[in-house]
Amino acid sequence: MDTLSYKTISANKATVNKEWVLVDAENQTLGRLASKVAILLRGKHKPNFTPHVDCGDNVIVINAEKINLSGNKWNDKTYIRHTGYPGGQRSLTANELFGKDPARIVEKSVKGMLPKNKLGADLFRNLNVVVGSAHSHEAQKPKAIDLNKVN
Repeated sequence: MDTLSYKTISANKATVNKEWVLVDAENQTLGRLASKVAILLRGKHKPNFTPHVDCGDNVIVINAEKINLSGNKWNDKTYIRHTGYPGGQRSLTANELFGKDPARIVEKSVKGMLPKNKLGADLFRNLNVVVGSAHSHEAQKPKAIDLNKVN
């Protein structure tokens, strides 16, 4: 019988091919960088994307201290957390958080664009944000990628 098979291929942990990708954050706008990194982490750029499986790549973001924020967001954007005690709401501006740890501002923006469940927590573990251009994953031979060509 000469018929074509149109079966949907669903990826699983055994059939996924994960790569290491290097992204340079120099002169990138924070939100646009984070959304493209989230796409890479999730695997939405691959033809065998499956929503409930970690089929994305491992992403290394370098030069986190050279990101841009548009407008007056360095002073106006606030990051709020809560200690768990009454009256324990604390906030930092983007400038203050950047001064403490420039990598954390990138990590928070990417984490906010991932699913809020166990899969999102697993995907977030595939992200490595580094201040400066030296990183500790040279042995994995990461492939440098141009963010303008990702979706």
